[in-house]
Amino acid sequence: MSFQSTAPGQPGSGLVCVNDVSCYFSLLEGGRPEDKLEFTFKLYDKDGNGLLDSSEVERIITQMMRVAQYLDWDVTELKPILQEMMREIDYDGSGTVSLAEWLRGGVTNIPLLVLLGLEVHMKDDGQHMWRLKHFNRPVYCNVCETLLVGLRKQGLCCTFCKFTVHERCARKAPPSCISTYAKSRKEAGVQAHVWVKGGCEASKCGRCQKKIKSFQSLTGLHCVWCHLKIHEECLAAVPPACDCGLLRDHILPPSAIYPVVLERQNSQKDGSGTPGEEGPQVFTTPEGQALRVSPVPDTHPLLVFVNPKSGGKQGERVLRKLQYLLNPRQVYNLQQGGPNPGLNFFRDVPDFRILVCGGDGTVGWILDAIDKANLPRRPPVAVLPLGTGNDLARCLRWGGGYDGENLVKILKDIEGSSVVQMDRWHLRVLPASPAEAGDPVPYEIINNYFSIGVDASIAHRFHVMREKYPEKFNSRMKNKLWYLEFATSETLFATCKKLKECLSIECCGTPLELRGALAGVAVLNIPSMHGGSNLWGETKRPLGEARRAPGTEQPPAITDAETLKTCVQGACGGGGGGVRMALPHPGGCPESPSPPALPPPDLSDQRLEVVGLEGVLEMGQIYTGLKSAGTRLAKCSEITLRTLKPLPMQIDGEPWMQPPCTIKITHKNQAPMLMAPPPRSSSFFGLKKGPVEA
Repeated sequence: MSFQSTAPGQPGSGLVCVNDVSCYFSLLEGGRPEDKLEFTFKLYDKDGNGLLDSSEVERIITQMMRVAQYLDWDVTELKPILQEMMREIDYDGSGTVSLAEWLRGGVTNIPLLVLLGLEVHMKDDGQHMWRLKHFNRPVYCNVCETLLVGLRKQGLCCTFCKFTVHERCARKAPPSCISTYAKSRKEAGVQAHVWVKGGCEASKCGRCQKKIKSFQSLTGLHCVWCHLKIHEECLAAVPPACDCGLLRDHILPPSAIYPVVLERQNSQKDGSGTPGEEGPQVFTTPEGQALRVSPVPDTHPLLVFVNPKSGGKQGERVLRKLQYLLNPRQVYNLQQGGPNPGLNFFRDVPDFRILVCGGDGTVGWILDAIDKANLPRRPPVAVLPLGTGNDLARCLRWGGGYDGENLVKILKDIEGSSVVQMDRWHLRVLPASPAEAGDPVPYEIINNYFSIGVDASIAHRFHVMREKYPEKFNSRMKNKLWYLEFATSETLFATCKKLKECLSIECCGTPLELRGALAGVAVLNIPSMHGGSNLWGETKRPLGEARRAPGTEQPPAITDAETLKTCVQGACGGGGGGVRMALPHPGGCPESPSPPALPPPDLSDQRLEVVGLEGVLEMGQIYTGLKSAGTRLAKCSEITLRTLKPLPMQIDGEPWMQPPCTIKITHKNQAPMLMAPPPRSSSFFGLKKGPVEA
């Protein structure tokens, strides 16, 4: 294969145009639409005269068709639509398109941006957020009111209001969309219904309870805020005030956000973000007025952070759905500025909650940002788990991964959730030789776990291979197969055997004796690791064991093997702690037939659990349930580890290779988290099926 820079390659010629390759990279990467439009203009202005003639315009249209085909779009009607749009961009009718006309037409014509594959962002109120959508049921255009035809029923749909149009009708669509804030203080107060025609197929009328029939046309009305669906003839009987429906506890209606004459910096004082990370539209109106939030009394507005890269395309779908269910100003894409804009916007909102949509790494990112934001009150955090792993979400009963469940139900579970405190730990690495370079330590805070040895070795090899060949890690199944391969090779070569010869551990100043067979050590803050493995295990309290008086303190460190076996099974942080039972001394009472029971591992007990692993085989046995737990080594409030050779390590699933060093782990603070309500009974007699939740 060879490259050329001018004429397009013919089919079968083995030639690829450099311009086409550059255009693919430009369109499919992230970035500002204006920059991409300017780049495309200069790329195809072959003679460099600052004008696109008819042949150059045709070349751009051809390239856009190729991009659309790459994105698996139905391009049957696309080319004439693009040709007509390109003719309209020639505002002066000169037969050529200047750079100014190209930018003006591209930026103001939102459907054109969508058809060109460019990202569209909310610039201000009242603008549709178009996206190309394939419908699996009959849908009618809101402009011409005719059926979207074709096998895949392709059209443009607004993320915010569900206004749906043919591609050819997009330019005729009314520009007005929902308002996300009141335009003045006078308009703030009572929220009114915002009705959009259609979107009511196979639904019951919220007023008369009769079915809304289609009649082969655009039928019914739905409210964008409370999602009430009614017959058009029932509109007069519906009160004008909107209560925001089932999700009223979470929603910030437009009437609760209004502009005030303040300097912008006053609305983001004490913010930790840099100016480059924040868009002015988050805090101000186009006139430069700051936006103030005054939520509805007795509600708990929800601030949502979504990592669109988590879970493949799951994150993108969740982002769009939540932008429709809530006020779009409550939902933030973490790839566009990070968490600081949302935290600063909600700074003075009382009783707000946070929902993090992503993996454990995303949750740690948000908790760290909350630390730095210095908010007047630390908000509790719920988790919608995307991707794989999600150990923290499992402990908080939010599940091991989102599989397309009804988001309204999940939001209602957040409304009924309870606040629990979660310990967070500071990790400090002191290299034995500062001159010896190693990988950067990914985090300084432990939320879930820290490990060293066999499991970190597998994770590190996986991470290195994925960074080198990302195209080989594009599905969950492939990832699991790669993990299996690395685990098998680790079993054969045992790179971390005889760990005791190069690792020493002190728990609150007490040296810990390591067995010769150990190949890994895990330090746990939560009883879940490797996507659901409970390495500490669950041991029930001995029958007849009396409970100690609550409120008494545990010893700072417990290393006695017999005492560690009696850790009572209990709730993982439910209500801030299980039953706390103190010991008279670490070894227990010699006269007792069995040692006194320890309190169960708890998210807020300011204690870490230390577990030893003998190898990959034992890890697999624990994960599959063939073995109950690893080797319990200690339960303590402070740990010091010293290594004598480079060893693989990981924090919350992020691995690195660390040269000889000293590691100190100490308690940092506690973060309020939201624990989901207990699962409902699934058996006939009301008895819960399956194992007791940790």
